[in-house]
Parts: sequence; structure tokens; C-alpha cells
Amino acid sequence: MTCKKTRLLLALLLAAAMPVVNGCSDDDPAKNGAQPGTDPTDTLARTTYEELGTAFPNPERGFYYPYAYHFEDGQIPAALTAGALTVNRTVNRTLVLTEYFLRDFIDKPISDQALALIRTNMETLRAGGCKCVLRFAYCNSDAESAKPWDAEEEIVMQHIAQLKPLFRQYGDVIYVLQAGFVGVWGEWYYTDHFNFQPATAEDFLPRRRVMEALLEAMPDDRTVAIRTPQALMMCFGLTGADSITRATAHDGSIRSRIAGHNDCFLASGNDVGTFGNKTQREMWMNDSQYTPMGGETCGVSTFCSCSNSLSDMEKYHWSYLNISYHQGVIKGWHDNKCFDEIEQRLGYRLVLTDGEFTLHPEAGAPFKAVVRLKNTGFAAPINPRGAELVFVADETGKAVHTVALPDDPRRWFGGGTYVVTAEFTAPALESGKSYTLCLNLPDGAETLRSNPHFSIRTANAETWNAALGMNRLYTFTAR
Repeated sequence: MTCKKTRLLLALLLAAAMPVVNGCSDDDPAKNGAQPGTDPTDTLARTTYEELGTAFPNPERGFYYPYAYHFEDGQIPAALTAGALTVNRTVNRTLVLTEYFLRDFIDKPISDQALALIRTNMETLRAGGCKCVLRFAYCNSDAESAKPWDAEEEIVMQHIAQLKPLFRQYGDVIYVLQAGFVGVWGEWYYTDHFNFQPATAEDFLPRRRVMEALLEAMPDDRTVAIRTPQALMMCFGLTGADSITRATAHDGSIRSRIAGHNDCFLASGNDVGTFGNKTQREMWMNDSQYTPMGGETCGVSTFCSCSNSLSDMEKYHWSYLNISYHQGVIKGWHDNKCFDEIEQRLGYRLVLTDGEFTLHPEAGAPFKAVVRLKNTGFAAPINPRGAELVFVADETGKAVHTVALPDDPRRWFGGGTYVVTAEFTAPALESGKSYTLCLNLPDGAETLRSNPHFSIRTANAETWNAALGMNRLYTFTAR
């Protein structure tokens, strides 16, 4: 691919433009023709970026594939493999559902061997550049013959206590923990020990205790997803006025850390009992601006049309969705030509539009950067994430200076446009050498922040520096 060179047009239009990009690679920014305006006093180079129209892997969003691990009849299942994660990333998936069925431990502690398998899977996720939607359950059949469907509350609490060290150690690769434990498939419905079809706050108390134990066991910056808004409201005595707000989002409180998951999305007018009234719908619409929303479809209905599917995904800020179920719904999206849009818009999709940068950067002098972007996805990034500008030496490919930004990507909501502005003292750069200014959006966890697989890529052509996991903004020659 021909390298697109940044050109500095001098105010008096000298005989020819001066090329200032040295040694650029074929993935330098498209249209990185940063140019000053016609005003001779203009000190800013202006750059536009080309939007990318295809899907690609990005962390903590998108379709996921489920992996079930059954501890039954003394068997320890095979662990998640690096190869499986490689295949997932190849088809743009960075999330997997890891669902552990603790059948053998329904009346006793989880074995050391089972805990070791969970640990191995977490290590594999870290190494493979993926994260999990995590769930625990005891039974995967609602047949009477499959009873007991879940464990007694005392055993559940014991299991959560055993899992807490793993939650804390590997919270970096847990995208969200679905509450689980209660009922068949951990979906809080068919249950032997947690009041089947609870109707009062007292009925919900055992479930509340499970939620509180899970929230305490998880890292403070991770959410626990509950199956229905009714369960959320009844467990914690909430009304429609208690939705998460911009002021209370991400403040570490219990309320800010409770998400929802919908495992019968679009299957009927109320998603097969997921919603009981308008207030419950409104609460999830509000909460899901700040917490992960996802799950799976469970049957074909008239509500699965492309127009309604896209509308509901926007309203409820969908970030993740099961690619394997329901296949009839997935096929309908393919047949009616909206699958590609859904694939691209699940979660966030950040697009650089244009930027302005100091035209002739000099060490010790003021440097200004203004970057405009839009989020064409359904949702914002959810978990903690950094934002910074990084100067990269083109000759070595190494980062030489970083400027932290005050911007919080979790505030870049779906459908919005945003401006990132930074003014700072330019770092000491070697005169005559080529540098590229990059936007870096790394994972918030120290264990992952230097891993490019966990950094956000913008949906732009030829801006992605895959080796560093950064987005190229502006290439210049230092004075």
C-alpha cells in the first residue's frame, strides 16, 4: 500500500509541499494529510480520518461464544484452549461465556481440581486476549427428574467464598459476572431452595443475600448482572426513581454495580417474562447506559425483525450477545441484511472524524491536540479504561512520551459525538526525526494495560498500530 504522506503547506505556498513523514508504514493514518489553513498565522495542522465499514475484534463487546464446563460424576472437563480463543478473535469475538455447572458440589465444597480448572481458564483468557461473561449454576435441565435444580443457600454461600480469591485475582478478564447460582441454568427461575416464583420482598431475601455476597466477592470495579429488573427492584427495595444516573454511575456503590442480562431477548412482547411493566423497562434503559447489557435470544417472533431488533438494542444499550443461540433469530438477521450492522454496533464503536495538532512541535513549547470522535455503537465502554496521547518514535516504533487525558471513555455514550482536547508542553524530541502522536485507550487493569489485545481500536482505515495497540493520529518531523 502506498504510504500517505503528511504535507505541510507553507503559508506563502512555496514551490512544492514538504513531505514530513519519514519511514511510515502501510498502516499510517489514511488521509493523514495534515495541513494548515490559508491563514499565514495558522499554527495548527488539520487532519481527517476515514471511517472503516467492517467488523474487527475489540475488547469487552460483541458476539460471544458459550463454553460450558460440567463437573458431574467425578469428571473434570477439558480446559479452555488458546486455539479456541484464536479462532474466536479471527471472527471478531473477544468475549466468551464460561458457564460452570457445579453438579458434583451441590451439597459440598468445590474441589481443588475444579478450582484449578477455573484458574487455568482465566490464565488462558489473559494470554489469549479475551474476557469472559461468567456464570455458575448446578443444573442444566428443568425436568423433574433432574432435581435438585440448585444448592441450598448455605452451600451457595460457601461456594461464593471459595470463588472469591479467583474473582479478585482474575477480575481483569471478567467482563461481567451473571448472578447465576439460583435455579436451572443459573437463570433465577426454576429453583428448589430460593422461593420459586417469589412475590414479596421477604420472598426475595435469599436471592438478595446471594447478590450481596457476589458483589462483595467481586472487585469493586466490576458488575454483577441480575436476570430481570423485577428481581433487582424486589431484592433491593427500589422504585423507578432509583435508576443509575450520570452522577451515581461508576461511583463504586452497590447500586452502580448491578447490571442486567436478558436471556429471552425479542422472543415476545415482554421477552418471556423479563419485563412486567413500563417502569421496569425504563429502569433497564437508564441503567444500561452505565452497566453492561447482554444475553441471548431464545426464539423467533415478530419482534425479531431487523427494525425492532436494532431499535431495542439502541434503547437498552446492548453490548454482548450469544452467537450460537437462537440460530433462527441469527439466520433472520442474516437473511434480512442487518447482521453486519448488529455485529459492528454491539457495545461501543468509536470513530475518529478529524483532529487539529500543533503544526511545528518544538521541545519545551506549547503543544495542542484536538481530536473529534463519534460513537456509532449501541453503548459506551463499560469497565475502567485509560485515555492518553502517546508520542511514538517512527524510527524505533517505541513510545517515548505519554500524556494522560482526563477523559473517561465510559462517558462516550452510543450515538454521541465527543471532543478530546489537550494542551501541554511538548516533550524533548530529536530534531529531524519522525514521530507519530497516537490515541491510546488501554485496559484499566495494570495486568492488561500494555497488552494491545485489550486496547480499543477505533473504526478507521489505516490508523491502527497493532504492535502497540494504539490509534495513529498525526505524524510530524520534530524541530
